[in-house]
Amino acid sequence: MENIASSTIDPREAAHFGTMAADWWNPHGSSAMLHKLNPVRLRYIRDAVDRHWPGRSHDFRPLAGRRALDVGCGAGLLAEPLARLGASLTALDAAEENIAVARNHAAGQGLAIDYRATPVERLEETGFDLVTCMEVIEHVADPAAFVAALAEKMAPDGLLILSTPNRTPLSRLAMITIGESIGGIPKGTHDWHKFLNPEELAKLLENAGLEVIDSSGLSFSPARGFILSPNKAINYLLTARHRQG
Repeated sequence: MENIASSTIDPREAAHFGTMAADWWNPHGSSAMLHKLNPVRLRYIRDAVDRHWPGRSHDFRPLAGRRALDVGCGAGLLAEPLARLGASLTALDAAEENIAVARNHAAGQGLAIDYRATPVERLEETGFDLVTCMEVIEHVADPAAFVAALAEKMAPDGLLILSTPNRTPLSRLAMITIGESIGGIPKGTHDWHKFLNPEELAKLLENAGLEVIDSSGLSFSPARGFILSPNKAINYLLTARHRQG
């Protein structure tokens, strides 16, 4: 991993997720929860892209000709679908182990993704049309500085899409008490006190010169699995853009 000075990476968090690298693409392994979440997150991203850049809602590659940045990419579970949507994709992760697995998997899929074990603060490129950051901000050392770095990478007309757990009693029960005991989430993955509620995250975005233009809860239905819903008690997604005017 690159020198993490002047970055928001928490070395303990990077090491924790690095140990999961080899099992990342196993839908029944330590990242099983992410495999279940991924289709719902992709649906939200696709809807946001179609609204922001209309006219390609029936296109299989709506991000063709656009640059995207996936921050905290793990072994590429979200990055690969974004590349298939046509994006010229750069993907960052704090753990070199994850990047190694991601590169190998993408090569096997014939996907050209620029994977880097680089903190977002040290990435020189800017002007990305789409920046995604899924289940990452709750693991960084300085959320405000991290959000500011994400904002700096966006194009003037760009979108930032984040997902993160809410800090509620229900999220503690679902993601830690149950999730890290019998729910398939590796023990020690989450620190409930580092979770941000939607108002706190919106304030960080505002301080970085962004505005929230959409949000959705991510809930679990016994009949349908994970779904988008108005209920943000456990987890939620936000879409932000540069503040207008």
